[in-house]
Order: sequence, then structure tokens, then C-alpha cells
Amino acid sequence: MSSWGQRDRRGRDNSVKVLIFGATGMVGQGVLRECLNAPDVDAVTTIGRTPVEQTSAKLRQIVHADLADYRGIEEQLRGFDAGFFCLGVSSGGVSEAEYTRLTHDGTMAAASVLARLNPDSVFTYVTGAGTDSTERGRVMWARVKGKTENELMKLPFRGVYLFRPGVIQPLHGIKSKTTSYRWFYNVAGPLLPLARAWLPDVILTTEDMGRAMLAVARAGAGRAVLEAKDIARWARGDR
Repeated sequence: MSSWGQRDRRGRDNSVKVLIFGATGMVGQGVLRECLNAPDVDAVTTIGRTPVEQTSAKLRQIVHADLADYRGIEEQLRGFDAGFFCLGVSSGGVSEAEYTRLTHDGTMAAASVLARLNPDSVFTYVTGAGTDSTERGRVMWARVKGKTENELMKLPFRGVYLFRPGVIQPLHGIKSKTTSYRWFYNVAGPLLPLARAWLPDVILTTEDMGRAMLAVARAGAGRAVLEAKDIARWARGDR
């Protein structure tokens, strides 16, 4: 597989294909929207337990119940230039063992398959601000995310990028599926545009997330971990 957007040795344009995990979530919806709107992305495939509501001629959906086991659908996971992993669960009221199973094990199951089938692709993982790369901190979710990040960077992708956003403002009618997050956005929503105007490198939007992921997949970021300020700069084309 050639690099993003380049022609092959015979001068033919390569078809750019993107795979999105968790496209029904808040971040995933934003990423999907930007991918569908990107003129250099020829095909977008989503994979999740439930279908997305969006429709497009370049959209294909894979509805798959077990996101820890891809053995039955591996042939459908070949030929991608980028994989955007936007699945995530809240750590509230969840044991460390269960959170590890859902967050670490689920992510690594998907990434390991993609690395084997698409080694020349880029893999982007949405983690979070405050992730603990040492894996030894007191905050459970941060340790688990840190462990996941560290193991992802060992996989043989062309590039692995770890997005660590903090507050994200949903745009274009996008809503979070998590009850506590919906409550937060209902309360803080009117203030977020003002806060974002003051702190453009701290408060991101779902649009920023999608645009930054595409930009990094196209060009490479030169570093694996991207904090909120880095994501904001890539989203607006300020590298």
C-alpha cells in the first residue's frame, strides 16, 4: 500500500480508505462527518455494535456484536489507510478489571488485527488528557489508558497517534451517548463557545478532532502523543 494520496508506480491514483471504530459516539460522529466531507477520502467504513444514522455514497457499515473478536470478519478489515479508534467508556462505577477489559483489551484486539492486515496504515487512538504513561499513578482510568497507549506504540503500523483531548464541544447536532456527559453539555453548552474563544488550544470541538485526525494521517505528526493544544493546531492547519 502506498502513502496517503500518492500515485502508485503506474501513475494511478490510490483510493484512500478509512475505518472508524465507535462512529456512533460523540467523537466518532465528528470524525465520521469530517471523513465523509474530505475530498481526498474515497471510502469510509464504520464498525460498531449499532449502525450510524449518516448516509453517503462512500459510506459502508459493518455491524459487529463482539468488538473483542474479529475472526469472522477479517477479510472486511483489509485495505485501509487509516484506522480511527473512537470507542470509549466512562470509568465511573466500573471496577479496574472491567474497565481494563473494555478499554485496554478491546482496543488491543482491534489494533492487533489491523496492524497485521494493514501494516502500512496509520492508527489513531482517542485517549484523554491526564493519561498516565508510567502506568503507576493513583488514577485508575489514567493507568489503564497509559498501558493501552504504551502497547499500541509497539504495534507495527506506519504510524500510531494518541489523541489526548480534554473538553470537547459537540457541533452540528452531535450528542454524547453518556448520560453524565449529556448533563454536562446541557449545563455548560451555552458557555463553551465563549470559553473556547478564550482558550482555543484547550477546548476542542468534534470538528477539530476529525480534521486533526485526517491531517495527521495524511502527513504524520512527528510525535506519537498529541495533547489538546497539538490537536487544535493540526485542526486549523498550523503545524
